[in-house]
Amino acid sequence: MADFERDMVHCLNRFFEDNGLKGYAYRLKQSKYNTQYVDILVDSLDPRYYLAVECKSLKGKKIYFKQHFHEDKDKVHQIDAIWDFIGKTGRKGYLAVEFRSGGSGKPNRAFMIPWQTVLRIRETAPGISLDEIIREGTELTRSKGGYVLEGLYQKELDILNTNGIEE
Repeated sequence: MADFERDMVHCLNRFFEDNGLKGYAYRLKQSKYNTQYVDILVDSLDPRYYLAVECKSLKGKKIYFKQHFHEDKDKVHQIDAIWDFIGKTGRKGYLAVEFRSGGSGKPNRAFMIPWQTVLRIRETAPGISLDEIIREGTELTRSKGGYVLEGLYQKELDILNTNGIEE
C-alpha cells in the first residue's frame, strides 16, 4: 500500500509540474496516537485541486466497503470519517484505487473516483466494481516514471460538452 501512496504523491506532483499549476501533494505519517483521516493531502490555491485522497491497492475487480475500509474504535466507518473531514476542511475528496494484477503479466491499473461517487454507490451496493470505476472515475495511465494523471475533470467536461454547455 505504501508504494501506491508514494506513486500517487509522485503522480499528483508531476501533474502540477507538467501543467504549470501551483499545488503540492504529500503523504501523512501514520501513527497509532494520531488520527489519520486520509492518506494524501493536496494543497493548492486553486480550489479544484485542494484535495484529500484515500488510497486503496488490492487484487481483484471490486473494492468492498466492509472489507477494504475499516471502522474506528467508536464504530465510525472510514468512509463517513473521511466525508466528515472533507466537509470540515473544504477539500474535494477522491478515492485512488489500484487494481493489482497479481503477477499475471497484466499491468496494474489505477483510477481516481470522486468521493461523492463513492458515497452514492455505497447507498445501494456492497462495493464498487471495476466496470463502475472505469465508467465513473479517471484512469491513470502508466509510464516508466509511474502513474500519470491527465486531468481530474475531463469526464465532467465531456458531459457538459455533450449537453451543449460550455465552460
